[in-house]
Amino acid sequence: MAKIDILVGTTQGGTEYVADDMAAQLNEIGHESVVHLSPNLDDLDHKSLWIIVCSTHGAGDLPDNLAPFYQQLLAKSEDLNDLKYALCAIGDSSYDTFCLGPEKLISRLDQLNAKAIVNKIQIDVQKDPVPEDPALAWLSQWQITI
Repeated sequence: MAKIDILVGTTQGGTEYVADDMAAQLNEIGHESVVHLSPNLDDLDHKSLWIIVCSTHGAGDLPDNLAPFYQQLLAKSEDLNDLKYALCAIGDSSYDTFCLGPEKLISRLDQLNAKAIVNKIQIDVQKDPVPEDPALAWLSQWQITI
């Protein structure tokens, strides 16, 4: 089965719960998943699948715990063409910056030639107050193919 790194961007901890539930679901079917609350680009396997579970903070910014990782991506010059990723963005549509923070990450990953393996999901906590439910449903749709 696959090795999966789950990168978490969270401000108040809610996104971490989503990531933990995703890891449990993946591990249940035999994948090896690790949750990273403070990911470091040098410590991550670029041949594993990265699932990015991230909220937006402030005016469309990344949460503080993921900002250093984003800076590492900005400084990277070599391609990441072996890297595959999936994005689960969590936000509140009552803000005009709904899910903009994670978009910065995937924009940079795309510039580095990483490949999305599935369409991203954007979870609106106004409609889904328990974001784990749509996140796990999304994961179930494609987890068997990795």
